[in-house]
Amino acid sequence: MSSKLQRLNLYFQLHLKNIQQQEICSFLRDLLRHLRGHVFLFWDGGRPHKGRLVQELCRRVHRLHLVRFPGYAPELNPDEGIWKLAKQKLANGCPSDLRDLTHSLVRALDSIRKNRKNLRGCITHSALPPFLRSSLHS
Repeated sequence: MSSKLQRLNLYFQLHLKNIQQQEICSFLRDLLRHLRGHVFLFWDGGRPHKGRLVQELCRRVHRLHLVRFPGYAPELNPDEGIWKLAKQKLANGCPSDLRDLTHSLVRALDSIRKNRKNLRGCITHSALPPFLRSSLHS
């Protein structure tokens, strides 16, 4: 969500392999180019999220704030709702190959991105503390 404009949005990149610190830093730099003001990113404690390159980027970019979810707490993560919606959109599909599957997934995520009510629902239905849900719900 844009902190200045209070606009909710979904930003994503798809990768065909497990991502490393380099891909995370690239995504964060792209995200920072699109968003003004302070950016708060809530994420899990995955190994690439804690690496040296990510820490260096955070030290250099003072408006980027990384907030780690507690371990084993998927119920706090609004992304779980996004993936649930995406899986519903992909259900009963029969992609012919990886390219077809990727195209279908991007279409599903774009559809979710355009539906602000569904995006807000993913936040509202998460177990985030109420003060975070209300600030992200605007």
